Amino acid sequence: MSYKFIECTEPEASVRRIILNRPDKRNALCNPLRKELFDCLEKFDADPNVKAIIISGNGSCFCAGYDLSYDNSEDLPYHSSKTDGFWPRHVVEGAFKIWDLSTPVIAQVHGYCLAGGTELAASCDLVYVTDDAEIGYPVVRSMSPPDNQFFPWLLGMRNAMEMMLTGESMTGKEAAANGFANKSFSSQTISEEVEKIASKIAKVPADIQAINKRAVHRQMEIMGMRDGIRVGTELQALAMHSRSTRDHLKELSSGLKEALTKRDKEFGDYRTKDKG
Repeated sequence: MSYKFIECTEPEASVRRIILNRPDKRNALCNPLRKELFDCLEKFDADPNVKAIIISGNGSCFCAGYDLSYDNSEDLPYHSSKTDGFWPRHVVEGAFKIWDLSTPVIAQVHGYCLAGGTELAASCDLVYVTDDAEIGYPVVRSMSPPDNQFFPWLLGMRNAMEMMLTGESMTGKEAAANGFANKSFSSQTISEEVEKIASKIAKVPADIQAINKRAVHRQMEIMGMRDGIRVGTELQALAMHSRSTRDHLKELSSGLKEALTKRDKEFGDYRTKDKG
């Protein structure tokens, strides 16, 4: 398979790795990349020889979020009805596409994992991070809650509330301790460690793993996770009509970097961390 925005490798016969490949953009998500990603995931899921899939990123980080310079209302990778609030619904539909694959999907996270990057990682079945990864959703400071409101389900109420009210990031070690990730590893060993885990998963017959995966998901669904995340899309849509969000969108259209710097400057983190 030949792609422009992702790379595919074969660590071993039954394991595939999908690598986000926009390192110059910190692997920011745009619809052409997302289209390739979902196409590749579906092809691997249909291949009986593939028993585990890893998603990672080239360059300095896993994924710094959505590419805000790209018109993400165009070139959608799958159809979503474009009525009010379509984007969060579209994002959540994509998360559940990964959720509903039979093949286990593993996120391997290093560096920035922000906003849409956290949503992509959270959609995977297992998440492994580097100790020094930076995981957060700074968008809550200026625009809206996440499109995919996974924080309460993964982090619990108190940790989720802190993330939502401050927009601060977690390190990889904190993400593992708080439930966002399974484990954290050093940046030097994470690829090897994740491939060891994928190899273990691949030793179990694929038909049994599909049931194992669904067994966990069905319990979460009974507790309301799928419905809760869908309800969250309506809150995100409502936030887009707030005065503060409309003001921030104007700032973004006038100067993307300047608007994001203004958002984070008072907190002294993300892009402003080393600027005093």
